[in-house]
Amino acid sequence: MSWQCLALDLRDDPAAIAEYERWHRNEFIWPEVVRSIREAGILDMQIFRTANRLVMLMRVGPAFDAGAKAKADAANERVQAWEALMSRFQQPLPWAEAGQKWVPMQRIFDLADVPSAL
Repeated sequence: MSWQCLALDLRDDPAAIAEYERWHRNEFIWPEVVRSIREAGILDMQIFRTANRLVMLMRVGPAFDAGAKAKADAANERVQAWEALMSRFQQPLPWAEAGQKWVPMQRIFDLADVPSAL
């Protein structure tokens, strides 16, 4: 198992941010989207926000394949409808590639790698 960390910005609009957060509450999130996440081998997913910046942590199993997940999502009408809905609130990071939403973050520190004698 490993962790992946990704970042994305929301439009800098308090009403849009509140609406985005509402869609991610248990009573509003679409079950088909949650199912697609779990079926891809994502064991845990958490999204954090500060101002309009989002950070997503995903704990993935050894069989997780981001390319296969993207391909499955592209073929899933309900996931595509969710992505279109979420796009109303999102904006790419300035350094994102064309068409890229969530940008992978590079780990620069891991406490587990620091000798315990320090």
